[in-house]
Amino acid sequence: MKSKKEYNTREICDSFDISRATLFRWEDEGLITNVGRDWRNWRLYSDKNIREIEVIIKGKIKK
Repeated sequence: MKSKKEYNTREICDSFDISRATLFRWEDEGLITNVGRDWRNWRLYSDKNIREIEVIIKGKIKK
């Protein structure tokens, strides 16, 4: 994934091939923390969030 400060929901879902529902569920479960918001209150994900998602996905593959 390209390196920049913030990513929107579509960029995350497309990059990791996951649904919005899955992404939001991981956030609700506390697996993805401190998700930012823009002026419209839409989610903005940071590089830290990207690393959290990578850990989640790698953990699910091993099972």
